[in-house]
Amino acid sequence: MDGAANKKYVLLIATLTSFLTPFMGSSVNIALPLIGKEFSMNVVLLSWVPISYIMASAIFLVPFGRVADIYGRKKIFTYGILIYTVSSFLSAISPSAAMLIASRVFHGIGSSMIFGTGVAILISVFPVKERGKALGINVAAVYSGLSLGPSLGGFLTQHLGWRSIFFINVPIGLAIILLVLFKLRGEWAEARGEGFDLAGSILYSLALTAIMFGFSLLPKVPGACLILTGGLGIFGFALWEIKVESPVLDIDLFRNNTVFALSNLAALINYSATFAVSFLLSLYLQYTKGATPQDAGLILVTQPVVMAIFSPLAGRLSDKIEPRVVSSIGMTITAIALFLFTSLNNNTSLGFILTSLILLGFGLALFSSPNTNAVMSSVEKKSYGVASGTLATMRLTGQMLSMGIAMLIFALYIGRVQITPEYYALFVKSIKVIFAIFAILCFGGIFASLARGKVW
Repeated sequence: MDGAANKKYVLLIATLTSFLTPFMGSSVNIALPLIGKEFSMNVVLLSWVPISYIMASAIFLVPFGRVADIYGRKKIFTYGILIYTVSSFLSAISPSAAMLIASRVFHGIGSSMIFGTGVAILISVFPVKERGKALGINVAAVYSGLSLGPSLGGFLTQHLGWRSIFFINVPIGLAIILLVLFKLRGEWAEARGEGFDLAGSILYSLALTAIMFGFSLLPKVPGACLILTGGLGIFGFALWEIKVESPVLDIDLFRNNTVFALSNLAALINYSATFAVSFLLSLYLQYTKGATPQDAGLILVTQPVVMAIFSPLAGRLSDKIEPRVVSSIGMTITAIALFLFTSLNNNTSLGFILTSLILLGFGLALFSSPNTNAVMSSVEKKSYGVASGTLATMRLTGQMLSMGIAMLIFALYIGRVQITPEYYALFVKSIKVIFAIFAILCFGGIFASLARGKVW
């Protein structure tokens, strides 16, 4: 197979997988009220349906990125799709909250194998001057998945039940596996023969787990202790990685590469401030405004549709204009949109919600693909897997923190109860506080984005 044909199939496979995972994630957000009702889950336990997936993804991303660099990205990618597809089926047939959350953990492990390799394979076959366009298409696929998730997920949930949103992932996953096996030629393993840092991987995984479980226990003292322990674990992990011969995460990329370090920090802040938005608005629309899952999905589809439309443009723009300029403008617009959501109440109009979602979608589109371009263009070819995994880890760690902040505020304002009409006023008050925190975070992220320096 010639290079042009292989590039075409790499882009197709990367685009399909980039569509699949956010599609499922955004569908789950719409289904959460029904899942919570069926299994009688309180608001904090209900949060673990998305969090268990995100946490597992974040824990395994960097280690699998390194494993892929050593043993082959195509191999790890293929195993990831297989695990993801099987866990979709297990989630669909779950008879209890415990099995659903456990299945979501396996979902996350499969996703980490996909995320840690997909963009790296894409970058490996596309030359520098074509990367922005390829990444723009890839990011557009992510946002297309986010777009169809609320609308199609809302329709499926309302008419076929919440289990259908997991069943629909199975045939798509099988189709991707067949494409990889029969159409994707070659293997990419620029770090073949190097060692794997098992001790560092375990330390990193335990530290992230402690932080997230700590968030779920706040404001109790054991929660704070776990977060502190996890923070110390991350610090210890960084010290270990500096000394070890074949690190799972090259700390020198952060110490000696300002563009890489600050671009990853900007991604962490951006996702910390924005991921829980669809989770919060799904609950707000269905509980406070009385919307059906289908109607809530049609409203929430606004943001990712705008992101899908403008992401390719932002990617091409970052091939011509400094990525930090484009993404910093995006971060600013995002902060403004988040601030608008602090005024939500029982009487907020649909027009205001839609306008704010459009603004948020435009801001995120301008930020995401230029920021990815900046990260990947700042490292050497042999580090693509680790760089891709690190960026995805920043995204998923940010998503964990975003949900952690939401869990903490819910625990403080509402407590560990199911959201029923008597708690609606406290619920609305809590989401206003959450959006205020997110807006402040995103405002701070503007400076990290501007400070990164030039990519080229």
